[in-house]
Amino acid sequence: MAKDIILRIEDSMKHNWNLDALTDYKGCTLQYKDVARRIEKLHIMFHEAGIVPGDKISLCGRNSSNWGVAFLATITYGAVPVPILHEFKADNIHNIINHSDSKLAFIGDSIWENLNEEEIPNVLGVVRIENYDLLISRSKELTHAREHLNELFGKKFPNRFEKEMISYYHANQPDELAIINYTSGSTGFSKGVMIPYRAVTNNMEFAEHALNLKAGMTIVSMLPMAHMYGMAFEFLYELTIGMHIYFLTKIPSPKIIFQALNEIKPSVVVAVPLIIEKIIKKNVLPKLETPSMKLLLKVPIVNETILAKVRDKMISSFGGNFYEVIVGGAAFNQEVETLLHQLKFPYTVGYGATECAPIICYEDWKRFVPGSCGKAAYGMEVRINSSDPENTPGEIFVKGPNVMLGYYKNEEATAETIDADGWYHTGDLGVMDKEGNVFIKGRSKNMLLGPSGQNIYPEEIEDQLNSMLYVGESLIIHRDGKLVALIHPDYDTAFKEGKTEQEVTAQMDANRMELNKNLPAYCQISNVQIFSEEFEKTPKKSIKRYLYQ
Repeated sequence: MAKDIILRIEDSMKHNWNLDALTDYKGCTLQYKDVARRIEKLHIMFHEAGIVPGDKISLCGRNSSNWGVAFLATITYGAVPVPILHEFKADNIHNIINHSDSKLAFIGDSIWENLNEEEIPNVLGVVRIENYDLLISRSKELTHAREHLNELFGKKFPNRFEKEMISYYHANQPDELAIINYTSGSTGFSKGVMIPYRAVTNNMEFAEHALNLKAGMTIVSMLPMAHMYGMAFEFLYELTIGMHIYFLTKIPSPKIIFQALNEIKPSVVVAVPLIIEKIIKKNVLPKLETPSMKLLLKVPIVNETILAKVRDKMISSFGGNFYEVIVGGAAFNQEVETLLHQLKFPYTVGYGATECAPIICYEDWKRFVPGSCGKAAYGMEVRINSSDPENTPGEIFVKGPNVMLGYYKNEEATAETIDADGWYHTGDLGVMDKEGNVFIKGRSKNMLLGPSGQNIYPEEIEDQLNSMLYVGESLIIHRDGKLVALIHPDYDTAFKEGKTEQEVTAQMDANRMELNKNLPAYCQISNVQIFSEEFEKTPKKSIKRYLYQ
C-alpha cells in the first residue's frame, strides 16, 4: 500500500530535522525539529484531556505556523481535523463546530472575539492558536495539562527529545476518515466533506508525479489552508518533502503577494485566477493597450521582442525562480489567459473540488491546452455525461481514490452526489476533446434556460463582459424572464483616468450594447444594475451567486 500521509509527515520530521519548515512572513521561523517538538506537546495535551483517535478537533484562524502545527498535531494523533474558513460568519463557525461534534477547537484571536462560548457548549475547551493558551476550559484534565505542559513533556522525554523518538499514529486504513472539510458554500449552506486517508494520500502521490519539488525549496502559502486547494498544494505536500513554507498571515493583497514572491522566490506558485487577473489587468494590459504599443505589436519582429520583455518582467515579478504558476479554484478570464499563452508564460490551469481533496484534472504547463483545465489527474477517471462529449456539454463525473466518503451526517446529500457506481457528480458542465482535455462550461446549477429552452451559460457571458472597459466583475442573472447584468465597476481605474461616476455608469450601458452585438438573441442583456461594492465571495474568490439571484 502507498505510504499514507501520517507516515509521510513522520518521515519528513526525521529526515529534515535541521531544515527550516514554517515561517510567518516577516515573523518567526520554525525548523522541522521545532515543529516536531510542538506536535509532541500538543499530543500530550490531547492525551491528558482524554482526546482519542477519531475525535474531531476544529481549527479556525488565518494561515500561520501555529495553525499548521495544530493541524499536523491533530492528524498525526489520529484525531480528525476540521478546518474552518476564517472568513465564515460567527453563526456558521458555531454551527460547524457543533455539527462536526468537535471535542476541542483551536481559534485565532480575531475570530474568537466574535464568537460566543455558550453557542459551542460541547467542546472541552478552546485553544488560542497564537500561543496554545486556553481561552476556555470545561475540563480539569485539560486545564492541568496546559498549565503543566512543559513538566509533562520533560517527564515523557527526561533526557532530550530526539528525532528517533517520533512515532505517530499508524492504525488508519485507506477508507478511514482523515479530515472533515466544510465547503465554502458558494451555492448555499456549508456541508461537511468527509475526506478519507486514501484521498489525501493520492493527492500527495499526484503532486510527486506532477511537481519536481525537493527538500529545501520554498513556497508562499497565500490561499487559506482551511480550503483543500491551499491545504494540499501549499502546505501538506511541501511539508512532507522538506520544503520551507512561508505563510502570508495578513490579507493577501496583490501588493503583499508580489512583495513576498520577490523576496522569497518560490519554486512553484499556486494561485486563484483573481490574483493573477488583478495584477495583469492593472500592471500589464494598460501598457500593451496604448496606441503606440498596439502599433508596435503589429510588426512581427518587434512584436516578438516586446512580448519576450513582458514575459521576462512577469516571470521576475513572480520571483523568477518558479517552474510554473498553477491556477485553480475558479474560472479564468479568457482575455487574461489568451495573453498568458501569447507570452508563453509558464502557467497551467487545474480543476478540483473539496469533494476530491481536491485534485481532479491537471496538465504540465508545457503540454497544457489553453482554455482547458488539463486531463484526469493521477489515479482519477473523468467522463462527460453527454451523448456527444466533444461537442455537447454534459455534467462532469469523477471516479477514483480522491473521491470523498460522503457528507458528514447528510446521507441524502451524499446519495444525490455519489451514484451507486461510485461516480461523483460534480455539478459542473464541460466537454472533453479526443486527447482527454476537459473544458469547463459552467455550473449546472448556474445554467439558465432561454425563451425556447436554449442553454445559457452565464459564466461565458460574464467572461466577455469582465474584459470590457471599466468592468471590475459581473454576474448574469434571470429576472422576469430577461437577462440582467449585475456589475461592480473598476472605479479605481476609471477615477484615475478622470471619469465621473455618471460617466462610468453610462459606459456600463455602452458595454451592454456592445456585448449584445456578439451574443445570440436569446442571450441578449436587457439592462444593467450597478453595485458600488464588490460582490461577496467565498475564500477561493468565487462569487456567492445565490445571494444575488
